[in-house]
Amino acid sequence: MTLTHEQRAELIECLLDMGQILLENGAEISRVEDTLLRTGKAYGARHVDVFVITSIIILSIEFDDLDALTETRRIYSSTGTFFHKIERVNSLSRSLSRELIPLSELRASLNDISCMNKNDSVIIIGGVIAAGSFTLFFGGSLDDSVAASVFAVFVTALQNYLGRTEINTTALNLLVSLIIGLCVGVLCKVCTFIHMDKILIGDIMLLIPGLAMTNAVRNILVGNTISGIIRLIESFIWALALAGGFMTAMLVTDIIFS
Repeated sequence: MTLTHEQRAELIECLLDMGQILLENGAEISRVEDTLLRTGKAYGARHVDVFVITSIIILSIEFDDLDALTETRRIYSSTGTFFHKIERVNSLSRSLSRELIPLSELRASLNDISCMNKNDSVIIIGGVIAAGSFTLFFGGSLDDSVAASVFAVFVTALQNYLGRTEINTTALNLLVSLIIGLCVGVLCKVCTFIHMDKILIGDIMLLIPGLAMTNAVRNILVGNTISGIIRLIESFIWALALAGGFMTAMLVTDIIFS
């Protein structure tokens, strides 16, 4: 397929959109780079250079007539997880390797993927099951498990609401853990038959950045050292924010009810 200069400019925008969707929804760095490389070459690029870290994509494509285009995309949020979007982009890029589609159709497909929303009810159900199960696993009683499951609904609701704002992940984790910790602390002081530590250990599992840490280690092991180290440091900061919020809540409730 021979592209005009305008079509090549549209192609690089589509490639950056693909990379942004992958990064923002939990894909590892190597997957983002490989997807952009495959798609660019499928549309006739002679050479594709991609550099990706957690907050930026730098993409350069060159064609046989030596026409080269380079663009940069700043990624402001790359901490969510939406595997269905990643799977859709992966399927799209692999289908392009077999059969190309016009850029207008590629743009429409990417717009459809971008507009996909998570099923809130599924997320809430998953959070309830996870929080209740972890509470039991770590030695909590059935009452503790039920309480943790109830608070899991508030955790997911707060994450969903605050995630739509411009608040950064560290502040979000600190705020959510502080609010939930205070609510759990007050409930445990009133209902003395449930245990604050068991409830919190179940609910904190919904907030721990486990996937981010896993991707960080994987990036380091496959050679994307800069991205891996950046994400690993961010993950530790997010975890510290969680611990700080819960510890502050425990101290405040102890002071108030002492």
